[in-house]
Amino acid sequence: MSLTPLVSICIPAYNTEKHISTALDSLFAQSYKNIEVIVVNDGSKDKTLDILNEYKWEKLHIIDQDNKGQCAAANEAFKYAKGEYIKFFDADDILSPDFIKNQVNALSNTENTIASSAWGRFYNDDLNTFQLNNESVWRDMLPIDWLVESLGNGPNMMQCALWLIPRKILLTSGLWDERLSLINDFDFFIRVLLASKKIMFTKNATLYYRSGLTNSLSNQKTRQALESAFLSTKLGVENILKFENSERTKPICADALKHWCYIFYPQHMDLYKETNNLVNELGGSNYAFPAGGKTKFLVNLFGWKITKRIKSYLHIQ
Repeated sequence: MSLTPLVSICIPAYNTEKHISTALDSLFAQSYKNIEVIVVNDGSKDKTLDILNEYKWEKLHIIDQDNKGQCAAANEAFKYAKGEYIKFFDADDILSPDFIKNQVNALSNTENTIASSAWGRFYNDDLNTFQLNNESVWRDMLPIDWLVESLGNGPNMMQCALWLIPRKILLTSGLWDERLSLINDFDFFIRVLLASKKIMFTKNATLYYRSGLTNSLSNQKTRQALESAFLSTKLGVENILKFENSERTKPICADALKHWCYIFYPQHMDLYKETNNLVNELGGSNYAFPAGGKTKFLVNLFGWKITKRIKSYLHIQ
């Protein structure tokens, strides 16, 4: 492998005119220079493509296509990528300046290893609101141990920009499942992690994760999006259990499914029943209904199901 291997950064972009420049600028400012950036404009209806075309950077490759969804756009970007390492990247996030250099260094002289990083959220487009989201898994770990520990703390963070992935691991794990929209990273990164031998944590690499966007995929609550969430969770759970079906993996798989039971009830009873059946087959779950403030008071008074019905009747999220 080259001492300075090419890193391909693959970006799906849909209606990202407000943030795409900030995201790209953080990539062009990287101290590690042997990179290429492949942006797939996925049928944007705003000025995303116009903004992209204003860049004259020779290592920026722009692909324009009809809207096919985030997963299809990410796969299309990978098709054009030439790098030994691949990073998938959202078009509204920001990397610290030495991010890629430090992840490449972490993976030097390793085999079948991927690099992770630190991350935190910022809100209202204001980096002054940024706070690190410290996690116990911020250390070198075996992938299955990372999954057990991370999922053991509730819904986890697998955001795509955290990871630097050798190409050959992706050829083993497979790419993004184009059936999925909501939490598509759950299925994808479980496959990627379990195709790896080790995770190297890169402490001097920080992802600034933009939060609070009302039109983001993570805020979707349509039936199609919820079906995607169920399928992605089910696929991820199946892959974990295929890798290790044990007394430590079954509870975290049940908890991952239970999270969606709470969301599906009561508007989507078919999804709730199917998900709840899977939870019971795994031995049940101790994952508590997530609630705070007035909702927590109602849950303590009436239980989570009646609380959800009250909130549904009153159209409260």
